[in-house]
Amino acid sequence: MSRKKRDLRGPLRRTLTIIRPYLGPHRLLMIGGVAALLVEVAMRVLEPWPLKVAIDSLAVSLGATGEATVGIPPASMNLIIACGAVLLGFITLRAVSSFLSTVAFALVGSRVATDLRSALYAHLQSLSIRYHSTAPAGDTVQRLVGDIGRLQEVAVTAGLPLLANVLTLVVLSGVMFWLDPLLACIVILAALAYFLLSRRSAKKITAAARTTRKGEGALAETANETLGAIRVVQAYGLEEKLRGSFAKGNAKALREGVKARRLAAALERRTDVIVGFATAIVLVLGGWRVISQDMTPGDLVVFTAYLKIAMRPLKDLAKYTGRIARAAASGERVADLLDQPITVRDKDGAEPLTVNGGRITLENVFLADGHGRPLFSDLSLTIPAGQKVCLLGPSGAGKSTLAGLITRTVDPAYGAVKIDGSALTDVTVASVRENVSILLQDTILFATTVRENIRYGRLDATDEEVEQAAREALAHDFIMALPQGYDTVLGGRGNTLSGGQRQRVSIARALLRDAPIVILDEATTGLDPESRSAVARSVDRLTQGRTTLAITHDPQTVAGADRLLWIEDGRIVEDGAPEELAGRSESRIARWLRSGSDVEREERAGV
Repeated sequence: MSRKKRDLRGPLRRTLTIIRPYLGPHRLLMIGGVAALLVEVAMRVLEPWPLKVAIDSLAVSLGATGEATVGIPPASMNLIIACGAVLLGFITLRAVSSFLSTVAFALVGSRVATDLRSALYAHLQSLSIRYHSTAPAGDTVQRLVGDIGRLQEVAVTAGLPLLANVLTLVVLSGVMFWLDPLLACIVILAALAYFLLSRRSAKKITAAARTTRKGEGALAETANETLGAIRVVQAYGLEEKLRGSFAKGNAKALREGVKARRLAAALERRTDVIVGFATAIVLVLGGWRVISQDMTPGDLVVFTAYLKIAMRPLKDLAKYTGRIARAAASGERVADLLDQPITVRDKDGAEPLTVNGGRITLENVFLADGHGRPLFSDLSLTIPAGQKVCLLGPSGAGKSTLAGLITRTVDPAYGAVKIDGSALTDVTVASVRENVSILLQDTILFATTVRENIRYGRLDATDEEVEQAAREALAHDFIMALPQGYDTVLGGRGNTLSGGQRQRVSIARALLRDAPIVILDEATTGLDPESRSAVARSVDRLTQGRTTLAITHDPQTVAGADRLLWIEDGRIVEDGAPEELAGRSESRIARWLRSGSDVEREERAGV
């Protein structure tokens, strides 16, 4: 297959590929919908016949003669009433079957979209931190919500009518060939003319739709980034600049959207011309055949009605080409996310991790960064159970990445990371993370109650256990001072609390988890002295008796450590007790402790 053909059919094929696995559980509902759809098609085919019988009988009563009218009874009121009743029955049955098929396919579309969205959300949660650190969050949310929503919408508003009309076209083509092969050939030629026109237009519409969805994703990312940093935006007076950037992207998305709709509209109008030509030709030839007594007036009425019904798929194909192209572009964006590889996963037969103390071992670990450059090479380290270790070193040395190896947000390319002798790649990811509590500088709280934010540490915890954890984290008093206490709903990311309060809620969550291993990543950075002191006391309670790995540039934290590690260029270049390393005047740690400048310390500290 040529590259050109792949470009044309690829997005739609990829969309169908990601949807297909979710159709199986709804097989019975789909069969019922198709059955109702077939009844609707049958009623469409039968609908003109009562009209044909009535017109032909009236024509005979008015004196029509000829071979085509042989065997047709003259009109009577009973016959006309019977034709009207049968026609009403066909219309009613068609309406009911159309309703049932629409509901059935709408349910299938909604359920498949729901299942696909859940699967995509789970997949996103399984992707590595390295992926999420570079992927635009706003665009990802747009794919999760907007693109899947468009797939669902198009399945009902375009896919179902299109399927019904294509089935109708196939059935009617057979009936029309039976009625009059010559006139049926006109319909076939009209259909071929449409397909020749649509092939080129479909490619252009799909390309424009893809660009539009990409632009909308970029807009979502811009809005997400701006609103997430609204304090900085307002403080630095960046509203106009960012508004201009948003307006520029908005205008570009508008242009591409208009282009896609213009192309679709042009295809619709060309299709109208084709249908008009076909109808005119059928009317002229059919009238000539009635005059020649080769057809009855009723036959012409039936054929004209069939022509109108048969031409509808062509009009709908033109009408829905744009929608389907936009859906294919959305499906392609969803498929791109699903194609992102999950780099950290459970191997077959993985068992839960059993922790007896929390001894951490790294054996000859090799790990590269996102650009393939070695980050750790042959790194070995042992942290005894219960020891408190501080990681120091310049920015980019790999301190946070080393912590990520312990939480299995990243796995080494070679070597092994072990807890109490168990290689982490041999046990389940969930069990590793259950045994580690992590406290970050950028405290993450959720837009729910304080109680639920703490309970995320252990979902089966009681209210009493939640409140006890808050007391141990020295958070109970300020929580009770909130408008609804523990039931106060926090704003996005917990921004309704101060930095020190957010951190103590986070510590309460970690205390509730009661994990044997604790990782502190700049847990007190950015806090005022009073808040830092309060958080430090809470941290002391959290780390007591637990294996602790602290990434810090706070001398107070260093003073309370059992051991200091200085990491540089992916290697541990200094390792020892604080007193020992501080006493070596030329050691990196001694120079760092003597620097005395908070600014310099922040520049030297890394994540």
